[in-house]
Amino acid sequence: MNTIPNLLLPYSLHHESKNAVWQLSTLFLEHIPFHHERLIFCCIGSDRCTGDTLGPLTGSFLKKSVSFPYDVVGSLEDPLHALNLDATIQQLHNHTTKPFIIAIDACLGSEQNVGHISVQSGPIFPGKAVKKQLPPIGDISVKGIVNIGGFMEMLVLQNTRLHISYAMAEKLSRALLLAAHRFSLKSIEDSDHNADNDDTWQQVSSLDLG
Repeated sequence: MNTIPNLLLPYSLHHESKNAVWQLSTLFLEHIPFHHERLIFCCIGSDRCTGDTLGPLTGSFLKKSVSFPYDVVGSLEDPLHALNLDATIQQLHNHTTKPFIIAIDACLGSEQNVGHISVQSGPIFPGKAVKKQLPPIGDISVKGIVNIGGFMEMLVLQNTRLHISYAMAEKLSRALLLAAHRFSLKSIEDSDHNADNDDTWQQVSSLDLG
């Protein structure tokens, strides 16, 4: 199986790049602990602003897939946004097992980076582009640069084409689904390999005892 080894964080690529879904899935496999007991994907944003729909769209795509076994918070139907973010973070941490959170959100950036999906260690600071003071969230941050920042950010977000948010969310959700499937297959292969080794050891032990 061909893979792209040692994809280090931070990492960024354009969502229309060749093999973008595969490259992102490889990156997620290397840096997201899919074995974690409480792996949670927090998809941040509002369905009321086209430039802020990357998170809710990604959440909706993931929730619609019956093969994605992890908790997803935030969707078009039930957005995770400024009004409920603080309470949601407190609720997620009010548990005996500490969650590992992947935070997904739209952001603004330079013109040459529009369309890029960026992945880095550490939290997202939601609302930073529009000067909102919101609590940080995430052990790993996934950001989609949907438009140009630096001036009248709220107006820019409101006038961002829905197409770019949709296209990036579609690629991102496919990459996460592929990473989850690849992790499951690897776990099965490892389990089968260990079982084969156990059988071989039992046969060798029988021969030795005989």
